[in-house]
Amino acid sequence: MTYTVAALLGVAGALIVDLAVLRTRLVTRVVFWATYPIIITFQLLSNGILTGRRIVIYDPAAIIGWRLAYAPVEDLFFGFAMVLLTLSVWVWLGRRGVQRTPAAGEGSRLLSWARARMGQRDSADM
Repeated sequence: MTYTVAALLGVAGALIVDLAVLRTRLVTRVVFWATYPIIITFQLLSNGILTGRRIVIYDPAAIIGWRLAYAPVEDLFFGFAMVLLTLSVWVWLGRRGVQRTPAAGEGSRLLSWARARMGQRDSADM
């Protein structure tokens, strides 16, 4: 399988998850497309550094050959799939009330357990 085919399958899979499986429909929202250029900017910056300095080298037979800021266009496809899938799962979990309240970090079971363990050690050490 070429890098191009894998990238296109990644995009197709992320779209199916967003539209049909989780039904978050993020790709139909203006806010997704309005903020996506921010992600592309940093993706092109990091890909440009990695491929421009030849830290990452692609087999020419495995890619289309079109490049944007040194990076193969397939990297943009993979980046899109990764971001869409991550955001879709995040929105889906949020709709189900997972960690909606309390706010960031407060009340998580792992954090409560860690705080309790630290409290026990502190009192035991004294």
